[in-house]
Amino acid sequence: MFTFLHAADIHLDSPLRGLEAYADAPVDQLRQATRRAFDNLIDLAIEERVAFVLLAGDLYDGEWKDYNTGLFFIDRISRLRKENIRVFLASGNHDAASQISKGLRLPDNVHLFSTKQPETVLIEALGVAVHGQGYHTRGLAENIARGYPQALPHHLNIGLLHTSLTGREGHEPYAPCSLDDLLARGYAYWALGHVHTREEVSRSPWVVFPGNIQGRHIHEAGAKGATLVRVEEGRIAAVEHRDLDVLRWAMCRVDLSACATVDLALDTVRQAMEAEHSRADGKPVALRLQLAGESSIHAELHRDSVSLTEEFRALAAGLGEMWLEKVVFATQRPVSLNESLGAETPMADLVRAIERLDFRPESLLELVPEIGILQSKLPPELLHGDGLIPASQASRADSLCEEVKEMLLARLLGQGGSR
Repeated sequence: MFTFLHAADIHLDSPLRGLEAYADAPVDQLRQATRRAFDNLIDLAIEERVAFVLLAGDLYDGEWKDYNTGLFFIDRISRLRKENIRVFLASGNHDAASQISKGLRLPDNVHLFSTKQPETVLIEALGVAVHGQGYHTRGLAENIARGYPQALPHHLNIGLLHTSLTGREGHEPYAPCSLDDLLARGYAYWALGHVHTREEVSRSPWVVFPGNIQGRHIHEAGAKGATLVRVEEGRIAAVEHRDLDVLRWAMCRVDLSACATVDLALDTVRQAMEAEHSRADGKPVALRLQLAGESSIHAELHRDSVSLTEEFRALAAGLGEMWLEKVVFATQRPVSLNESLGAETPMADLVRAIERLDFRPESLLELVPEIGILQSKLPPELLHGDGLIPASQASRADSLCEEVKEMLLARLLGQGGSR
């Protein structure tokens, strides 16, 4: 009987994004989060007396500014060396982007798999065969899984691979392959990396994305950690997730449909924040608040969004070690504006004019010609293609435009309301 630990997407020294602008942000925790989570990984490996650790790519976060990141890794891995714990590492797309890491001398308990072709390492004392291949280039588009060897008889076969499989939302389609490609190799366990959300793709055999060990922004919300695997009599006996993160990101959606006043809304939000705080297992929380539902105070919420955001931030701070990353005002009116204003009134015409506002760059140029003059004076490196807004941010720009429209309508219509 023995155990091993499977982790991926460490992204050492990757910055946490979303709280930098706030004066009360936990700066030290943000800067050190990935290192502290990696320390937790090392501690877990030692406490569980694992036989070896599998790291399925993206140990680093692209190009380093200096050697400190690599030296930190070597120092921590040396702790495992003292405990006779081996480490198997397959580089991922971010590791391939780092020139410094390629010349880093690793401790002798670490095996870095070849980037040229799959290779196999035998641990005869345990009857284990570990198969793996790393990335030779960041944008690896070939199916390298098909080149992995067939399972060795009389061994527990493990595949180590950084891949998107057939594609996962939010992740580049690197080293694409199908589940059938993996199953065809006959391995007992596939230790995957690249996808930052934990996923058990298959249990027979086991094909697992452990997720990253520390969420770095709001789109990596929830518990993060590694997968501990127990082997008995040459077979996988148990697979379980272990939390390693030191700061928890949380998406908190609050339905305000039943709130007739802002005071009731504040109380409802406070209760939701308390629930998120209790779910974080004592860890600091970075929270995005989304206000939803058909609400009678919809106009008031949008009209006073700036001051209410500060009140929500104060509620979070009052709970201790909770920071508000953002508030999304996404409530809806309980009745349409046409119904409440009438179809043929001057006020209805003004409301429709606001709703028709077009914030696309080409439309803004027609509306405010000075924007074009400003754009022509900016240096090329600040522009994205033909304009100021990159294509990747188009959906965010659309969302912001809708927020602006709602704020204008709230200012126009939301003069009443009560606390």
